[in-house]
Amino acid sequence: MSKITKFVVWICSKFSRKQVELIVAELSTILKDANSRFGPGPRDEFKEEHPNYRNFAPDPTEPLTEPAKKKLKRTMK
Repeated sequence: MSKITKFVVWICSKFSRKQVELIVAELSTILKDANSRFGPGPRDEFKEEHPNYRNFAPDPTEPLTEPAKKKLKRTMK
């Protein structure tokens, strides 16, 4: 049993059905409020604006095994 499931069972054992419904309604209101301390914060907004941030795969090709050749500088005459 997960911690959340245990917590829900505990809440249901301590409160009546109407009280649990009020708790759920209040939690929903708090989480939907953008100005709430517990609501969607800047991280959530950033993730919504940039869904692919840090969603990348490394390049499958191996790095160079030989050092790159130096280019010759051209001198102007």
